[in-house]
Amino acid sequence: MKPSITSVCGGTGVRRAVARDARQLTRLVRGSRAYEGRYAAMVADYRVGPDYIEAHEVFAAVDTGDPAGRVLGFYSLVLVPPELDLLFVADRAQGLGIGRLLVEHMRVRARAAGLDRVRVVSHPPAEGFYRRVGALPTGTAPANPPAVAWDRPELEFPIP
Repeated sequence: MKPSITSVCGGTGVRRAVARDARQLTRLVRGSRAYEGRYAAMVADYRVGPDYIEAHEVFAAVDTGDPAGRVLGFYSLVLVPPELDLLFVADRAQGLGIGRLLVEHMRVRARAAGLDRVRVVSHPPAEGFYRRVGALPTGTAPANPPAVAWDRPELEFPIP
């Protein structure tokens, strides 16, 4: 049975991720051009497993006209403590509004869960995106070598 799409904008729908999406989500993370060069070590061995998908609010953006159901992007909302843990958009789908759609969907889910804010520790090149979609800077998360050898911007989405 196909997971049902809960939100649609244009030809892109958002649905709950399921265990069988794990490989696609992992490939999306590991293949992201945003993590090339000095950032590559952070995602080289990263895995979005079925257990992670089951434990958290993970939602995928899909092309509603694609019978293969390829994932264009996804996010993960951790409820306790409230954090946008992951948000990735496929390189081929950058600039199409998918990230903005996922953030808006996350806000709706956070509001439904009774949250009043959601923290995000940003990949440095993504900070501008998060600010454009309403996140406010709150500080800096220090480096945590060996996986993360650089400081990262810390932001927060207010959830009205």
